Amino acid sequence: MSAPAPLIPRPEGLYCPSGDFYIDPQRPVPRALITHAHGDHARAGHGAVMATRQTLDLMAIRYGEDFTASRQPAQGETQIGDARVSFHPAGHILGSAQIAVHTQGVRVTVSGDYARVANPSCAPFEPVPCDIFVTEATFGLPVFRHPDPATEIDKLLDSVARFPERAHLVGAYALGKAQRVIMLLRERGWTGPIYLHGAMLALCEYHIQQGVALGDLRPATTDQMRKADFAGQIILAPPSAFEATWAQRFPDPVICFASGWMAVRARARQRGVELPLVISDHVDWPDLTRTITELDPAQTWVTHGREDAVIRWCELQGRVAIPLHLAGFEDEAE
Repeated sequence: MSAPAPLIPRPEGLYCPSGDFYIDPQRPVPRALITHAHGDHARAGHGAVMATRQTLDLMAIRYGEDFTASRQPAQGETQIGDARVSFHPAGHILGSAQIAVHTQGVRVTVSGDYARVANPSCAPFEPVPCDIFVTEATFGLPVFRHPDPATEIDKLLDSVARFPERAHLVGAYALGKAQRVIMLLRERGWTGPIYLHGAMLALCEYHIQQGVALGDLRPATTDQMRKADFAGQIILAPPSAFEATWAQRFPDPVICFASGWMAVRARARQRGVELPLVISDHVDWPDLTRTITELDPAQTWVTHGREDAVIRWCELQGRVAIPLHLAGFEDEAE
């Protein structure tokens, strides 16, 4: 009789029988290992959670201190039942990690969400040798080839210079994307204040506490400033804020949106985006296929995204690939 699979897709999430735990489960479970603190991977209500210390802190900020009955920071290799687990940087957001599971003589790396481009707001991706590599496929189509993020930020700064009478509102996910955009702005020479929607303040403050130099940040409120005072300024907010009256407090705003999906013009038009910024915290097609090639796993398991194209590419390369069909994951947190 063949040995059971080291990880099994279940309705709750990806399950490890030998360790009796789930990775990024979508429903409350007794024991969860979490790759990062985005809401489609990290949910409240589990009995016990193991994650990097930063992910645990971010979950507490987002969900409250009682988001789980028990927390365990990941430190080195840990034995859980008959499985050994370790956490390795994923390059996605602060605290993000790949989870390596060694069981039954098989090494599995669950990447969660990951990126291979430089991101000054988090630790870079670390290749982890494995027999089975579980990859996301958010941008798993050959058409997705993300530009240099510095050129996208230069577009924003050029627009600010050309339209000094207008405010520039940049839609960015509150955790990860916002801080990355801020760091990119600082790297490209923007030394002035950056104004933030209230939903971003606590998360940015935590990044600062962790040594991420975000510079001069201020709340985007009208308590101390008139509408005209925001002319020529950059304001960051969750994209949902643009659908409310909140955006009307700024002078003739240029609506921007930082997302890998801004490469799709139809999506930009649907959201009323005047200045799309193609900035993603996920691997694009070249980096996804490069990662599989470099790791050279015996099997590639593909999840949450364009599974079919990645499966087909692997087949053409003579590689074994399996779609997991896990539900509940967003294409890219917006």
